[in-house]
Amino acid sequence: MSILAAPIARICLVILFPFSALDKIFNWDGALKQANSGILPGGPVLLVLAMSCEIVTPLLIVGGWYDRLAAFVLAGYCVVTALLYHDFWAYGDFWASGESKARSHFWDFLKNFGLVGGLLAVVLGAPLASVGFVLSHPLSSTGVYEGVAPGAVDANKD
Repeated sequence: MSILAAPIARICLVILFPFSALDKIFNWDGALKQANSGILPGGPVLLVLAMSCEIVTPLLIVGGWYDRLAAFVLAGYCVVTALLYHDFWAYGDFWASGESKARSHFWDFLKNFGLVGGLLAVVLGAPLASVGFVLSHPLSSTGVYEGVAPGAVDANKD
């Protein structure tokens, strides 16, 4: 069971990116319109780069091959897309009742930064506690600020 925990967590962390790439492929015109709405020029090139990032980095993260670099790149991608394409502050309808473009972008902005947190955990190589330890000590703290979690599997040990 422990052997499956890390891959399942990584799959859950990155599962949306390949589907986002597929959406860009099947909805090219809409994706191009969004890419061109930002301050960066070259919408088609940006889309191809985005799709490449959304397909390649999840595979590397799940596969464990250059996973820290891939997670760092994907975290940067999430920051850039949040700032450039989910600029909730640019809309005047945040406090309006009913539908609001600003609130919609606000939630997407926050979701991107939530993903950044998970991806940075991959980058930093946060020690994982074993599933057995978590099940037997469900209310224990992670010890994230002390360096190694109780019951952690230390990937740096021989």
